[in-house]
Amino acid sequence: MSNVHFLREPAPANTEHDERRRDLFARAEALSDDLARRGAALDRIGAPPREEIEALRQAGLLTALHSPEVGGAGLSWVDGLRLVRIIARGESSIGQLLGYHYVNSQYVYWAAADPKQAWVLGAETVERQLYWGAAVNPRDPGLTLERRGGHYVLNGRKTFSTGAHVSDRINANATVEGRIASFVVPTDRPGYIANDDWDNIGQRLSDSGSVEFHDFPVYERDFILPLADPSDPPPVQATFNTPLIQLVFVNFYLGTAEGALAAALDYVHSTTRPWITSGVERAGEDPYILERIGELRASLKASVALADVAAAAVEAALSQGRSVTAATRGEAAIEAYAAKVNATHVALDVTTKVFELMGARATAGQHRFDRYWRNVRTHTLHDPVAYKAREVGDFTLNGRIPPVSLYS
Repeated sequence: MSNVHFLREPAPANTEHDERRRDLFARAEALSDDLARRGAALDRIGAPPREEIEALRQAGLLTALHSPEVGGAGLSWVDGLRLVRIIARGESSIGQLLGYHYVNSQYVYWAAADPKQAWVLGAETVERQLYWGAAVNPRDPGLTLERRGGHYVLNGRKTFSTGAHVSDRINANATVEGRIASFVVPTDRPGYIANDDWDNIGQRLSDSGSVEFHDFPVYERDFILPLADPSDPPPVQATFNTPLIQLVFVNFYLGTAEGALAAALDYVHSTTRPWITSGVERAGEDPYILERIGELRASLKASVALADVAAAAVEAALSQGRSVTAATRGEAAIEAYAAKVNATHVALDVTTKVFELMGARATAGQHRFDRYWRNVRTHTLHDPVAYKAREVGDFTLNGRIPPVSLYS
């Protein structure tokens, strides 16, 4: 591998918690290295990543953020997002899936009306090492619930549901009798169908195809919030999934860019030839290559630092629990959205310009170095970065926090 060093596991510490933290970081690094070695082949096949999710499970990464009281590792959000970044260096889609799982599986702790229910779900998740997805894309036509006998049935289709085939649990919402229901359900109940229709140019392992529900049974015990009128604002604490999922985006974008730069450096050392008028004997001494590497590395380091600052701000606001105000939440969210704007531009820039380091032969299909750019380009269209920049600008100039939504 190249001699560029990104964030590594923490320095030695004395407590059991810190030892476990170090171990998780080391496992993430090893998994990331393995994914990088297999990255081109995995991208070419583009199959649901069952083996890769199993590897995250066996490494203990799925339960890294859960409290030690239910058997988790008790890591912070700052560390959890760093793990996302590490995994994304090896394969962007797997970093995305890990981050989505963190938000989806942690959501119940701050959103569920009954804290006991949240702890039961958390304990089950840790004991069984469950992977969590979601079916809540707000731009899709809504799912519908209707009463049938002593329970409900869910019907409808979601065009995108990341982790569709590999999820053990999903968060979902639906309309029922004019109100909104929010619930958590297992995907092994009859009536859940994950379709094989994800055919995008990037994030080919994200398993993000459509899902359908056909008379899928839902029970009262599955509900995590009381039925709500669509016009009722949710509790502030329950809205932190949005800035956190935006930070997941930030970190797997940056991890992907870090992976692209590391791959490019390896290629420059092993394969790239100096240009005929460079006056040097190897590409590693070419002043233009060195200058470009320095620029890319500097921009990545700055964006990573901004991402960590934003993660700490959102975590601090979330830690206020039910007492957190809309203003505090909004100010923290702005930090995440500023990081999103920056990471989008930096990741697109890095994953494009690495080709200028490697040269024309690096465009050969066998390498699939374009997968880094394809992955970032595909997902950065999830919600337009221009609207995130506008929100940051409106806050900066006018002091307005963004309205709460599944995007803001």
